[in-house]
Amino acid sequence: MATIDVVLPVRNGMPFLAEAIDSIRNQTFSDWRLLVLDHGSVDGSLELAQRLAQTDRRIRVSSHPEANGIAALRNIGLDKCDCRYLLLQDADDISFANRMEVVIQSFEASPNMLAIGGEAVVIDHRGRRTGHLRAPIGPAGVAAASFFYFPMIHPASAANFPALMWFGGAYGEDIMGSVPSSDTIEVGRLAEDYILFGQLALLGPCANVPVPLIQYRRHKKSVGVSNPMEQIAQALKVSRFLAKSFCLRNGLEPFDPGPFCNHADYVFDFGARDYTDQYQKMAAVLRRGLGPSEAMERELAFRQVLATRDSRTMARRFLQFLIGHTTLPAERRTVRNWLLKDLRHGRYVYRVAGPAADAAA
Repeated sequence: MATIDVVLPVRNGMPFLAEAIDSIRNQTFSDWRLLVLDHGSVDGSLELAQRLAQTDRRIRVSSHPEANGIAALRNIGLDKCDCRYLLLQDADDISFANRMEVVIQSFEASPNMLAIGGEAVVIDHRGRRTGHLRAPIGPAGVAAASFFYFPMIHPASAANFPALMWFGGAYGEDIMGSVPSSDTIEVGRLAEDYILFGQLALLGPCANVPVPLIQYRRHKKSVGVSNPMEQIAQALKVSRFLAKSFCLRNGLEPFDPGPFCNHADYVFDFGARDYTDQYQKMAAVLRRGLGPSEAMERELAFRQVLATRDSRTMARRFLQFLIGHTTLPAERRTVRNWLLKDLRHGRYVYRVAGPAADAAA
């Protein structure tokens, strides 16, 4: 049994796979095991991983072309784990050399944590820095944000593995068991990480450390780049599932988080100009269900910015928000994307067809 098991799924991961594996081999902490799960690669990824495994006995490679989607592949990885901490690694990202040490120190400082993530430096296909990803830090902020977007960077995340298994943790599945069977969902891809860690954030404390743990690579074959609309639709589905599960679990009045979401910096347009009534209902429910905290009030303050689709009102509210709060880059981009929507021909605006948002819950 290793202290850390690293699960790395790959499908046609060349030319970045070797660098991803080397970033684990170069960790300053040495008691780890790397589980490379190949998903039917035809570009030499499996053979490369097998060659690297011959040079380091801590690397285990297995092939699972039959796995029905990335969620199923990740769950195969969970079944293979035998560790204290689960570490996630993508085949095109690079972990900083001290990542494992930071994670272990964080878990030891807060033994009740279910999951711990961190920041990420964004790089392109050539390894050039193009940005920086940040997320809410404390458990209250992560829980409050989980209804509106994925508040952890999945490939920069780690989990307390025994606790994860105690909750029946599995990718793409309903582990809370609060909604009727007719309302439960399964997410095979694109948001399978969000539904798992979103539920964990509502079941127990999850947090992010305010330091970069990985270099997060964005390129034309990245999931978020190649399937943006499908991924956003899945994320909205998960947000609504989390809200429904949370309310049923805690005996609270249901609410629809949809109008206040900003997945991938998109603003969700349900056809209305004002969502004040829905916002006030949602804020009251979250205050009762999550309890008072500065982090939650900060999150609600930003959601109030998005409670209007009048550009002048949104801009004014955001300026007021800036006076009292430190903003995340994604929040600034979200507001900017709405204010510049006409110049960008509606890019970063996700228009939702169907019933009004207040009836969708």
